[in-house]
Amino acid sequence: MAQCVQSVQEFIQDSFVPMVAVLCSEDAERVTRKNNLSFPELLRPFCRLTSEGHLRDPNNQVVVVKGLRISVTGINTKPPQTPELQRLLSQAVSVCQPPEGSPANVITAGDYDLNISDRTVKASVPWYSDWKETITQLSSYKYYTATTPWFETYRENFFQSMPASEHEFLSHYLACMLVVSSCEAVPTEQFLKLSQEQHRIQHSGEYTFPKWFIPNTLKYYVLLHDISEGDEQRADSVYEGMKQRYGPQGCYLLKINSRSDATGADEQMPDPWSQYLHKTSIHNPELYEESAVNNAVENDVGAVEDGFDSAARDDMSESHPLQLDQPTETCYPGNNRSQSVDMTRPQKQSSVTPATPRWTCLTLNDHDRIRQFLQEFTFRGLLPHIEKNIRQLNDQLVSRKGLSRSLFSATKKLFGGGKVPEKSIADLKNTAGLLYPSEAPELQIRKMADLCFLVQHYELAYNCYHTAKKDFLSDQAMLYAAGSLEMAAVSAFLQSGAPRPYPAHYMETAIQTYRDVCKNMLLAERCCLLSAEISKSQAKYSEAATLLIKMTSEDCDLRSALLLEQAAHCFINMRTPMVRKFAFHMILAGHRFSKAGQKRHALRCYCQALQVYKGKCWTLAEDHINFTIGRQSFTLRQPENAVAAFRHILINDSKQSAVQQAAFLREYLYVYKSMSQLSGETSLPQLPLPCLHSSQTRVFFGHERRLAEGEKQAATHVTLDQEYDRDLSQLWRELEEQVVPAVNRGTVPVTFQPSQCCLNSQTDNLRYPLAVVEEPIIVEVVFRNPLKVPLVLSALSLLWKFTLKDFSGPQGGTIGETITNEKEAASSKDNAALNDIMDTQVIPEFTVSPEETKVARLKLLPRKTGELHVLGVVYNLDTTDVGSSEDSPASELMCVRGQQNLEIQGPRLNMTKEEKTSVSYGPDRRLDPIITPPMPLLEVFFINFPTGLLCGEIRKAWVEFVNVSAVPLTGLRVASTHPEFFTFGSATSDLTPVTPTAAEHCSAYKTLATPPSVAAVALVSPAAFGVTGGDRPAVTEIPLSRGVLGPGEALQIPLWLRGPDQEGVHEINFLFYYESTEKTAKLSHRVLRHTAFICASRSLSVRATASRSNTLQGGEREQRGTEEKNSSMLVFVDVENINTSEAGVREFHIVQVSSSSRQWKLHQCINPAGDKDSKLANRERGKLCFRATRCRTEEATSGAIEKYTFADLNLGNEQIVSSTTPCADFFFRRSLPSEPRRGGVSTGSANQMRRHSLTPHNANEDGVTSIIRKCSEVELDIIVLWKAYVVEDNKQLILEGQLHVALQTIGKEVCSLSQKEETQEMVLLKFKPDVPPPISKPSLEQLSHLIKTCLHYPESYDHPFPLKSLCMVPVTLTLSNCSLAQVDIIIDLRHKTTSPESLEVHGSFTWLGQTQYKLQLQAQEVYRLSLKACFFQAGVYNLGTPRVFAKLAQTSAMCETSQQSAMPALIIINGV
Repeated sequence: MAQCVQSVQEFIQDSFVPMVAVLCSEDAERVTRKNNLSFPELLRPFCRLTSEGHLRDPNNQVVVVKGLRISVTGINTKPPQTPELQRLLSQAVSVCQPPEGSPANVITAGDYDLNISDRTVKASVPWYSDWKETITQLSSYKYYTATTPWFETYRENFFQSMPASEHEFLSHYLACMLVVSSCEAVPTEQFLKLSQEQHRIQHSGEYTFPKWFIPNTLKYYVLLHDISEGDEQRADSVYEGMKQRYGPQGCYLLKINSRSDATGADEQMPDPWSQYLHKTSIHNPELYEESAVNNAVENDVGAVEDGFDSAARDDMSESHPLQLDQPTETCYPGNNRSQSVDMTRPQKQSSVTPATPRWTCLTLNDHDRIRQFLQEFTFRGLLPHIEKNIRQLNDQLVSRKGLSRSLFSATKKLFGGGKVPEKSIADLKNTAGLLYPSEAPELQIRKMADLCFLVQHYELAYNCYHTAKKDFLSDQAMLYAAGSLEMAAVSAFLQSGAPRPYPAHYMETAIQTYRDVCKNMLLAERCCLLSAEISKSQAKYSEAATLLIKMTSEDCDLRSALLLEQAAHCFINMRTPMVRKFAFHMILAGHRFSKAGQKRHALRCYCQALQVYKGKCWTLAEDHINFTIGRQSFTLRQPENAVAAFRHILINDSKQSAVQQAAFLREYLYVYKSMSQLSGETSLPQLPLPCLHSSQTRVFFGHERRLAEGEKQAATHVTLDQEYDRDLSQLWRELEEQVVPAVNRGTVPVTFQPSQCCLNSQTDNLRYPLAVVEEPIIVEVVFRNPLKVPLVLSALSLLWKFTLKDFSGPQGGTIGETITNEKEAASSKDNAALNDIMDTQVIPEFTVSPEETKVARLKLLPRKTGELHVLGVVYNLDTTDVGSSEDSPASELMCVRGQQNLEIQGPRLNMTKEEKTSVSYGPDRRLDPIITPPMPLLEVFFINFPTGLLCGEIRKAWVEFVNVSAVPLTGLRVASTHPEFFTFGSATSDLTPVTPTAAEHCSAYKTLATPPSVAAVALVSPAAFGVTGGDRPAVTEIPLSRGVLGPGEALQIPLWLRGPDQEGVHEINFLFYYESTEKTAKLSHRVLRHTAFICASRSLSVRATASRSNTLQGGEREQRGTEEKNSSMLVFVDVENINTSEAGVREFHIVQVSSSSRQWKLHQCINPAGDKDSKLANRERGKLCFRATRCRTEEATSGAIEKYTFADLNLGNEQIVSSTTPCADFFFRRSLPSEPRRGGVSTGSANQMRRHSLTPHNANEDGVTSIIRKCSEVELDIIVLWKAYVVEDNKQLILEGQLHVALQTIGKEVCSLSQKEETQEMVLLKFKPDVPPPISKPSLEQLSHLIKTCLHYPESYDHPFPLKSLCMVPVTLTLSNCSLAQVDIIIDLRHKTTSPESLEVHGSFTWLGQTQYKLQLQAQEVYRLSLKACFFQAGVYNLGTPRVFAKLAQTSAMCETSQQSAMPALIIINGV
């Protein structure tokens, strides 16, 4: 149970007090009425005695009476009516409410923190480590749990209003005060009249009420004197006569009203009556009459539930889901549900509230006189009277029973022997109607016991109760026996020193007898309240809770509610708190409070129970509690709490059925609408439905792009339908960062801000986004419907705030006024007045299906420049009822208007130490764009743009640029992740034909009619094709007429495309950059994105190898200078058709082979003259051989070193000019396999990358290695141009293309297709720092290319061996230094072929003369050495046996390296 202000002993003693009646004359009543008090009310604050009283028991032992309180009430002869009593109790409970605004009492029980009442205490549970200390602290603390003052009020009024019963005498009158005023003419006559009136009431038999304790009632005569009006001497004389007549102990002179009303008006006096006069009492006739009017509006159960619509009320069943199904008992009347209150009746206060203040004529001396009067009455009148009656009753009982003089000795004999067995309640007959005569010995014992109990003589009272209990049980007078058992148990508990244990079974038997046998629920309830308090004081909370729960029934909702609430507090106060049982019984108590009309108490119980169920996944229980809280709050005119409760039901994922959820939603909408009408506020409150995911909000800036029109394909740009890709976003940013420096002279401006057309939760939103005036802003919000019923949103629009600002002024512009559309949105009016500032789109209807997540795209069109803040969304919320017709008239009533704010939390800051140690978030400004002045807007269309190409295929397309804004644009540029994929042509390229239709069947190349001959040579500067400084043109400037594209103008230019070298699907990204002719500080440029997907199919595979030419004619050698040495090279080109015929390609024709280099050029094709067929069908391959020569000196004059020589060798009758667009463009834009692709932007050129491969690879490479490496490397690019014949739709099409092969090393084969990288083996982890790389040394292969050798000899030689046995043949060995440094050479002629196979084929010979030479050749020097070979017989001999060793002259530590031998040199020796 909850903690009470009184201890259990004080509570019991105050519940059973001596009763004193009052009879006043009219004049005496008039004297007290000056203070607006009756005589009993005047005495009530002083009825508790402050001093001890004494009396002697029959054994002449002194009994000390401490803190005795007497009850002084007026005589009311009208028997109490049970319904009126019940109404008084309900009123008392209703008036007593928990104080509002007081600090909450938080009790910690397990994992729960329960907000209970008005005291802050921390309780613990046994499984805490410090539970012993906590329990000790709590047991010694007086207020260790919550208080329930309404229960104490109910209990106090319940005991005071208990009707007097025949089986007990505790509530019978012991004495009667006869009060007469001193101003009476003959006071003694008035005393006589009052005495006779009291005698008539008690003994005439006309009145059954009130009850009197004994026939000889104590009459106490009180003379009331008004000091302010009466004659004090006359009063004293009358009082002297009274003492002579009634004795000094039977009368008293009470003087009051020491001052008049006027004298004490301003003086502040204590008010001891306030705490009593607010309480109603059944013993006060006047208050009893007034209590018939119910004054609590919220306790009216039968009243209409404050406007709830009938459909909503029907959804909530009258029966509680946790309601106990028990039979209704009729013994305890007064169920408040059947007693509705007429709201039109005039309401009265429960207590007397006079117009003038009370006690205005009383002073502190009067208070002392009243207190002294009651003390004199009690000590000199009442207690002696009780002592006298105890002795008389004791003597009567002893004489009648023949026992000894003392009842003490009698009880010893009675209880000294064996105990008489008692019958169970089930075996007893129903003798509740049995009545004893007033002179019966059993009743005399009970009277004596009650008298002893009233004067705190609990030991003698217990003995008498025990004796009476046995007598009543033997007579089967169960009502009397139950009463004796009840009081015996209480007496045993109150005995000081605890001589015997508390007999709890006595109480259980008494309660069971009252309830089941006697059918008297009032007495059972009284017994239950006493027993529960006693059990609680002994910390037996479980027993107390069980007892309280047993007393709940259907006959009285108020009683059941209070007892269930106390049982719940018992569960929470156990040593191991039972929190869930507490919550469950609080729910039951709240339901019974609601049925009893106690709406506020019902709401409080549900709120306390919600603390336990909240957030514990008991969704159904939580929904029921919140629903009930919402209804009760609305009934009590608390619409804010009602809306909050209903909101909680709707925003969580509910497990309710669709019908129930629809009912919840209708209730919420009705409450919400009623609250809005009552409050009359213009601002829109927050709506809970549908759930708005603010973090998923996306914002798009710009017009929606036009779709493809016929053959035109619009640029993809950015749309809201695209999913965000972080890597792709980074790629676009890198492209933009690549263009900006090209425009701004190689630097990136400090104010540069990457363009972001679509903002979401993953983009960088730290800066204010930039939007353009007269261009729409689309905000995509995500709604989620958590319910199983559809939600209909109407008049959906954005809520915004806009600050006008002119950015054209100095210092960033001037700030104007701030405008918002809140008023227009709240009233759901047309925003025409604001359309000149901001055009707001309104969606008429937006339906969200059950449990659906749906996006809504809302548009704003700014008309002015300034700063925009999107605040949220505003809409009308409606629902379609489940199972109801659509034409329901209530549907319009269920539509409410509200808003939801878009509040986005930025990213968590984690840079500084403070940010890492705290939780702080940065801003997210995606909803706060800055509206900038007008900017140009570009749209791009592609005409005849293919989706599939062969690898290396050249296709001509067209691009159309359209300026759709009212502002001219300039500085149009394009950047791409694949610059090798496209070209707009060089500045000198011929742009004819000028239309896509005219160019439909034309070749993409520039061609000339030329028969096959020696290569046509052209010298080209890379700058003409946009290549500067060796870099590939990553950013291309698109030429505009007069440099400007005006508003509404369009421009079409050709675009050449080349299929990627690798097959598969390629994603190619274009970024178009443009600026406004008028520079603005906010937005410097704009971009347009386009993504194209090209499917590349296999075409040809080209492999090329370069070899040194071993033939050097003597005549040519002498004609040329030393600068032309080593000037020829053989190039072998192997072409294979690897097409899989998927594209319908029938055959490929190799139409031309071209070269491009700064040092080499193709000279002629040396294939056999009859092999002119260059057709390759599927899986066929062919090989071509070409002679390459170095560029002539006149071609490498001043400034020409940076130029490239293009040489064309056409295999047919048509020459393709490779030095013009588009062939040369794609050559300069070509990429190498090592260049990066998706995820990074390529910025270097192929030339630059090749130059890197020809220069030192690292800082540790020395000059020697570089010289040696250059001996074997070349710089020659081969361009193979082809045509493919394709059959498509029964038509033959001719496709053309080009493939590139870059020759870098002598003897090393290169391929147009990149080889697949082999899987790298797993590298072991290294835990030590890497050793710095050693100095790079040339490889043996590189060292073997220092010297080129060539033998000159006759192919056949005739010699007469019979005449001369030795044949001497002269041979010249030509040595050519291929390096740019001096070389030391060793020639060894002693080397012989040891291979048996070689000997069998070629035979053996010998060299004559010097067989080893040591020479030194200068850079690129050619040296000829004369040798003689000696043969012994005719045959075929290989002269290629000399071994040549070489090393650089400057490297003394390096050994000579064997040079690559020439091809086999065969000579035929013929015998003559």
